[in-house]
Amino acid sequence: MNPDFLNRIQSYIPNEMEAFLSSLERPMYRGLRINPKKWQDAQISFPKTPFSNDEYYVNEALGNHPYHLAGLFYLQEPSASSAVEILDVQPDDVVLDLCAAPGGKSTQIAAKLDTGFLVANEFDKKRAQILLSNMERMGVDSMMVLNNEPSQLVSKYAHCFDRILVDAPCSGEGMMKKHDAAMNHWSVEHIQFCAKRQKQILESAYQLLKGNGFMVYSTCTYAKEENEDVMQWFLDTYPDMELVDPNVSFGRPGFMKNTIRIFPMDKGEGHFVAKLHKKGGPVKRLPVQKSIAIDSITKTFFMDQLGFIPKYHDQQDDKIYVMDQSFIQTKGLHCLRQGIFAGERIKKRFEPAHAFYMNAKWIHVYKQKTNLSLDEVDAFMHGLEIEHPSQKGYIAVCVDGYPFGFGKSDGKHIKNKIPKGLRLLPNSHINRCCL
Repeated sequence: MNPDFLNRIQSYIPNEMEAFLSSLERPMYRGLRINPKKWQDAQISFPKTPFSNDEYYVNEALGNHPYHLAGLFYLQEPSASSAVEILDVQPDDVVLDLCAAPGGKSTQIAAKLDTGFLVANEFDKKRAQILLSNMERMGVDSMMVLNNEPSQLVSKYAHCFDRILVDAPCSGEGMMKKHDAAMNHWSVEHIQFCAKRQKQILESAYQLLKGNGFMVYSTCTYAKEENEDVMQWFLDTYPDMELVDPNVSFGRPGFMKNTIRIFPMDKGEGHFVAKLHKKGGPVKRLPVQKSIAIDSITKTFFMDQLGFIPKYHDQQDDKIYVMDQSFIQTKGLHCLRQGIFAGERIKKRFEPAHAFYMNAKWIHVYKQKTNLSLDEVDAFMHGLEIEHPSQKGYIAVCVDGYPFGFGKSDGKHIKNKIPKGLRLLPNSHINRCCL
């Protein structure tokens, strides 16, 4: 452990250094946050965390659990959920997660929305794909995933967001037990570099926030330069912004009024959170685009699978996207996904997409679906065709009634349609533990 890092921590918590050092010898906290949009009657035997009513401490790897594959829960370090709780998202809010990958906080925001809309942006291309995959698995529909620098959003969406989360890229001191790179790359110079980047991101966030809107700034580092010092710079630069009471019982006061810090002694690995309010200013709406008309073959597919036709549609080449609200204009931006990718017109037929069967709102709506045993789930997730009597045609495959993908049935066998990138590796298997 770098002695300069330890000396800095000593200066922050002189009376708790022994407890902090002891925490470094313990395994990293693991958390499971349920997805209430899908798993509404969850009965979990694990202890709850203090950071979210939907989150529990777990002590084993559950990435291959059938319920994880079906998007019923998200796995993340427990204190990571603190920022969204403090953001206090309302059901009809238009929300921006400005640095969104890998998607834990974005999917947590989405679970709190009803008629609202979520824009999740990630400027790193590879991480943006991971973000999209997690949004799809968790069944988020009223959303847009962007892959842009924060500054690129300003010309299109200035003053359009009720709430913004800036979970800023940081030196990651709180993640040293998870990522060796956080320790190997630690230096004061790196901290200063991160602080400079954080200020640039906040400048864009300020312009994107509506008048009277709220913003949460968070990091997973202990460094004052990236936390309180950045907040003081922001308040000095933008006097119409004010820190407000986070109004939570977890964590401890930061080294600045109305900020929260979480150390390992607070039952999480490490976080800093500050909530800000914009005292007035312009208020605008996201620019919407017209919904396109869809053809009869696509309409027939929707009626056969859902019994209704989704209200709004968009088309890119032969790919069809659907949503319960208007699509947003994205010209000039790199948009990976908006709404649900329903499928693709191929000649005179409609080929559905995996995302179509993962939508949280349609779990109990799909007209053609079948339950698989755990052995069948395991085989299907390895890309195998299975012998299983069912309705003919495209069919949602489920575990305990929850879809985790789809296949095409001839009535006796189900041909596998799980995307190759989502299948289990040959030497891995379904986790059969009871939650």
